[in-house]
Amino acid sequence: MVLIFLGPPGAGKGTQAARLAEHFGLKKISTGDILRDHVKRGTDLGRQVAPIMARGDLVPDDLILAIIREEIEKLPAARIIFDGFPRTLPQAEALEALLRDLGLATDAVVLLDVPTEELVARLGKRAREEGRADDTEEAIRRRLEVYARQTAPLIDYYAGRGVLLRIEGVGEVEAVTRRIIEALEASLWPSSSSGQKK
Repeated sequence: MVLIFLGPPGAGKGTQAARLAEHFGLKKISTGDILRDHVKRGTDLGRQVAPIMARGDLVPDDLILAIIREEIEKLPAARIIFDGFPRTLPQAEALEALLRDLGLATDAVVLLDVPTEELVARLGKRAREEGRADDTEEAIRRRLEVYARQTAPLIDYYAGRGVLLRIEGVGEVEAVTRRIIEALEASLWPSSSSGQKK
């Protein structure tokens, strides 16, 4: 099983991906976590990407894909949930090519839909709790605009492939998790679910 999580900053992707990984027995692959771990351990890759990340630049796609290939090849079975990748259309196309090369395919893409004002409120609260004074409302809205520009093509791309599931991301964490599980079960195993295939 290969799942991808999409959603703007503050939508709850990390939280829900972790819950889904536990529920379905999946390995959560977060490229951000992997890169930070390499930097912390001082690996060859870590030394290569540390200055890129310190500048706030994006790590080149070929490096990210090499990391993902390595992570998948280490697994005894390909039961994966991607959190925070892909972020752009070229990354999505490259990931699909990599999965094909490994004899895999994307089973479903979960898109967490959350209204912009709710996202701004959530991110503002998180910034205050974490003491990030530089994360102003203006900065947060800029991040959301960048996400919208980068990710809108991904939504159409995966919808066109028939694997996109739009989930309302507002409400209690448990309620959102239930919505996602029900949508996935109805989509992936319609014969054993009371729901209809999305």
